[in-house]
Parts: sequence; structure tokens; C-alpha cells
Amino acid sequence: MAQSVVVVGASGLIGSAAVQQFGDHGWHVTAISRRRPKVTPGTPFTHLPLDLLDSDVTTAALERLPPVTHVVYAAAFEKPGLVAGWSDPEQMQTNLLMLRNVLEPLSRSGNLEHVTTMQGTKAYGVHLHPIPIPARERHPRDEHPNFYWLQEDFLKQSAEQYGYNWTIFRPVQVVGNAYGVAYSTPSVIGAYAAICRQENLPFGFPGGQINPVRQSVDVNLVAEAIRWATHAPSAWGQHFNLTNGEVFSWQELWLTFAEIFQIKAAEPTPVSLARFLPEHGQTWNRIVEQYDLLPLSILDVVGKSHMYADYTFGYGVETPQPPTLVSTIKVKQAGFTEVRDTEATYRKAIESLIEQRILPGVSRRSA
Repeated sequence: MAQSVVVVGASGLIGSAAVQQFGDHGWHVTAISRRRPKVTPGTPFTHLPLDLLDSDVTTAALERLPPVTHVVYAAAFEKPGLVAGWSDPEQMQTNLLMLRNVLEPLSRSGNLEHVTTMQGTKAYGVHLHPIPIPARERHPRDEHPNFYWLQEDFLKQSAEQYGYNWTIFRPVQVVGNAYGVAYSTPSVIGAYAAICRQENLPFGFPGGQINPVRQSVDVNLVAEAIRWATHAPSAWGQHFNLTNGEVFSWQELWLTFAEIFQIKAAEPTPVSLARFLPEHGQTWNRIVEQYDLLPLSILDVVGKSHMYADYTFGYGVETPQPPTLVSTIKVKQAGFTEVRDTEATYRKAIESLIEQRILPGVSRRSA
């Protein structure tokens, strides 16, 4: 039987990269998302816009598909305000229901071979307390309310009942050229740089003076790992952290961002981008006109990522926080050894957004 994958959350940061990855390697791809995924023109896939909370409609649509052998589940329901919803019981149950509405009809078909789902460092309680350094997959489950655990328990039960395999990835901060999503900082950084340049404002790291060591992961590395897990028995029934393979600091990278947009990097100054960007929506509209960008509002560009940026940049944090580093030894020992240069990852993502006319480059439109 030909390999057929359903990518759920296909318009998101990881989902769109997975559609591209599997499409480029000859798979039959069905992309489930309300919006059509933004991938390279000509990438073969079938788009299926579904409301995953409607179990009857979702079941009927999935049962009409050709035999599905693999699922990549990269969808997540997030409440307004983003961070506040991470511990919200309603949000947790909603995410469980969405996964169940996808897996139950596909499991019953008897064709399903493997399911990949996403977690993250919140699995280690990074948003609640200090975590072990480095955090390893073999550590006991951090028992706190989290939709990860609800989904994982359901996935394991379903896999055992219907006889398919599963892999759970825990990527750290994912970097790619997606925009209008919840967890993508390149669009936020680029919009902030463009507004600062337009209004002659200082372009300093908005998190402030504290400069913790961070990790990130290229979204294309994540997509490659997802495809690797479909044919690697060493990945089945396992959790894997994913990073680029190195550490970085935001303040050091800020010099790279300033160079891309040809703006002087200023001293770090605390700025809430969750407030700053919406407040400068009219400035953004002028930038769109002057640089002939796609006609998108500032919120169309950043989605909810400006809220996430405040969290990951450490806005409002006044004392050094414990490090939040994870180990990737396990996935490398299992056979997936890809690494990336983090500075190059961010540069590539931002330059792609410029090429797509989402962010402005240096030259303005001719009058």
C-alpha cells in the first residue's frame, strides 16, 4: 500500500514544514487545517479544511479518505492571551477532543501504522518551576495539569488497542518562516525591527538586561525528524527532545537581526511586544505601502507570536532565571543526527519572510 500521511495543523509552523517534507519525498499528503498551508508552489497535497471540534463532520471526512498509514498531529488549540491558557482545564480538554476526533476514525480503518505528536519543554514544567539540567526524556513525568499528558495517555491506549506505533517529539523553540501563527519569533523580530527603523526608535533586545542561554530548533530539522520516525523502529514508542544542537543568547543574535534590517542595534531595553506591535499598527500599514508588502495587518503577520515573544525574551523578568536546557543525546543515539547553525536558521527564516513580501527588506518601492 502506498504511504499516505495526514498532517493535522497543516497551516502552522511545524505542520506546513511537514507537508513540504512529505510532499517532497513522494508521499500522498492530506493537509488538515482551516487555512491552506503556505508551502512551495507545486508541492503536492490535498487540503481538507475541518473544524476538529465537530466530531461528526471530522469523522465523515476522514472516513472518505483513501487508506491513511501515518498521522502527523501538529495542531493545538490556544486561548486568547496564549500563556495564560497553558494551565486552563478547558483548553486541555479541547486539545484532547481534537486529537480523539482525528485518531478514532483513522484507527478503526485498520490501515494506520504510525502517529507522531508534538510536545515541548512544558512537558518538563519549564513554565512552572526549574527543570533538571539538562532535561532528559527518561526523567519521570512532571505531574502538572497539561494537555500533553491527556493526549499522550489517549495515544498510548489507542495505539495498543489498534496496533500502530507512535513517536512523541519535544522540540524546543521552533524557528521557521511561518507567519500569522502562535509560536514563531522571526516574524515578530522582523516587524519590530521594521517599525523601529520607520520611526527612528532604538532597536534593542526587548527582554532587557538579563541574557540567559537558550536553545532553538530549525523547523525543517523537526520535519526531517518526523519523517525519519516513520521508518525508524528505534523511534517507535519513544519521546525525543529536538534542538539545533547548540545554545545561543538573544542579545548576541540581536546584532544579526540589526544587520539584516540595516538598523543600529541599541542597548537592551524592556519592551512588551504584545503591546508595542498592536499599538503601532498604523505604522505597519505605512510600511506595507512603502515597501509593497502583501496587504496584511500587523496581527496577520505575527498571529499570537508577539505574546509568546514576551515570554521567551523574558520581558518583565528582573532576576536571572534557572537555565532551561534539554539533552538531545537520545535522538542522536537512535539514529537521527541532524544539526543546524542557529544564527543561520534565524537568518534564513527572516530572509524568506522578506522574499515572500511579509517583512520589508532595505529598498522601498519606487514612486
